[in-house]
Amino acid sequence: MLYNALAALVKFTIASVAIGATLSVLDIRAADVLTDMGVTPDKMRLVLSDAVDWALPHFMLGAMVIIPIWLVLFLLKPPSINK
Repeated sequence: MLYNALAALVKFTIASVAIGATLSVLDIRAADVLTDMGVTPDKMRLVLSDAVDWALPHFMLGAMVIIPIWLVLFLLKPPSINK
């Protein structure tokens, strides 16, 4: 499963770089695309910052519940027999 996720991440990265290079050759920049959509780069940064400010406390609260549960289950799991 981890291999599939890493493979997908590598494919996504390669495709993004290829498309970015192609758009760069065509003299299209990310700021131009955002402006055409009616969004300024500063507004995009503000939206992303607000999203992180909202998500981080929820992530931490969830982790404070999930990590102890995982730890208890991990410690109580019977040992596996490797042949």
